[in-house]
Amino acid sequence: MMETQATERTKEPGRLSRAVTRLWMKPATVVANERLADRFHLITLEGDALRTVTWRPGQKVQIAMGSAFVTRTYTPIEWNASAGRMCILGYAHGDGPGSIWVRTAAPGEVCDVFGPRASLDIGGLSGALVILGDETSIGLAYAATFQDPTRHVTACFEVADDVGARQVMASLDLERVTLITRRLDGGHVAELEASLSDAVAVGSTFVLTGKAATIQVLRQGLRRRSVPTTRLVAKAYWAPGKTGLD
Repeated sequence: MMETQATERTKEPGRLSRAVTRLWMKPATVVANERLADRFHLITLEGDALRTVTWRPGQKVQIAMGSAFVTRTYTPIEWNASAGRMCILGYAHGDGPGSIWVRTAAPGEVCDVFGPRASLDIGGLSGALVILGDETSIGLAYAATFQDPTRHVTACFEVADDVGARQVMASLDLERVTLITRRLDGGHVAELEASLSDAVAVGSTFVLTGKAATIQVLRQGLRRRSVPTTRLVAKAYWAPGKTGLD
């Protein structure tokens, strides 16, 4: 999920945007924005419209950046429907509207939420799970791990800052995670692919998320290892220069 120009968020919503917001979006209030590490923020939203919502780990929400037609997509890490509360782990990529919102959303600020909607249905996957991705995938790993504590979930992420990512893991009590430092030449992807051998041998199911190009390489590697399509799901969250992939 890459960013567009920051000015998008500050535009006043037009009449059509306001109508779409009233019809399809849920108003929510930011009640907490905790900075877990550089670029990572744990954001809690509450609202009556978030009650009686059926949410499954892996589903997405879209949050309006000042207009119903300018949204950014996030994967909730938990949703308490009875309390009307959900949490997302936001990662600020750069200086676009989504990153600005992640960094600056303040308690008391109202936002509009569309969803939850289908993205990845990890609840229907059987056996041990291996989640592969990057900083944008950590929330999914948390949701999968704590949805069913009896399920064996491991993860491997390419990250720019392994120290910051480890701080996030510690804050979320997220274990069984391997971090591989991202390299500009892309050489780290081969290391990421090589880490899959043991999981392939024991029949794990693979969930590929994050950067589109990395997903493509990993999918090809798993196919070379004869992993059946029933044990492989993928969802690209972002690609350089593009928005709205998920």
